[in-house]
Formats: sequence, C-alpha cells, structure tokens
Amino acid sequence: MPETREYALLAAHAAAEKKATDVVVLDVGPILVITDYFVIASGSTDRQVRAIADEIERVLKEAGLRAIGREGEREATWILLDFSDIVVHVFQPDEREFYRLDKLWSEADRLALPDAVVNASPEPHRENNAS
Repeated sequence: MPETREYALLAAHAAAEKKATDVVVLDVGPILVITDYFVIASGSTDRQVRAIADEIERVLKEAGLRAIGREGEREATWILLDFSDIVVHVFQPDEREFYRLDKLWSEADRLALPDAVVNASPEPHRENNAS
C-alpha cells in the first residue's frame, strides 16, 4: 500500500492527465494538524475542474484510497476532495487567486514534481482581468 506522500504525488499526476495547470503539492503536515498534504491544481472551466477532480478520485480509489468528502461540485469553481491525510483543491483561476492557498501555506515545503506534471498543459495560462 502506498504511503501518504506517494498518494499525494499520484493525485498530482492524475490532475496533469486532465491538463490541470499550476499543480503543486504542499507538505502541510508539520504546520497543520488536520492533514498531511495539500494538492492544489487549476482547471480553466467548470467542466475541466470536474474532470480533474473525477480523475484524481478515480485514480486514488484504484490505488486503495477513498475520498471521505467532496465539496463544491455544483458550482465547480473550487472542488475539494478530502482523503483525510490528503486534501485536494481544484480551482478555476479566479477562485485560486482569491483564496491564495499557495500563499497562505507558503511556509509548507513544496514537493518536487516531474516536468510532465508541472507543464501538463501546453497552452499558456491566461488571466481574465475583465471587470
């Protein structure tokens, strides 16, 4: 059975398979009592956010880890998957920028990810600053 760190990395790979952008894995265990890792990823649309979350849940379930909670499905601007020791956050870009979990937990160590995960999408990340 994989260790928690391996499950977190597996979740990052699953996100990349669905072309998630800005995938990061934070080791929050030493600073946060409720979980060990945050996996954070972005999808450009509600459909992509759902697809990323579904793929992560499917892959981790096949590896032996079931989600104990799933939130944000209806709006799909931020879907949270709770696997107890791993919490996955899949955002649309505006929601990710608003909540800034990467910055909030910046003291947490970031796990090194392979280029295939970091650069999953060949399309440049575009910000929508229309008011």
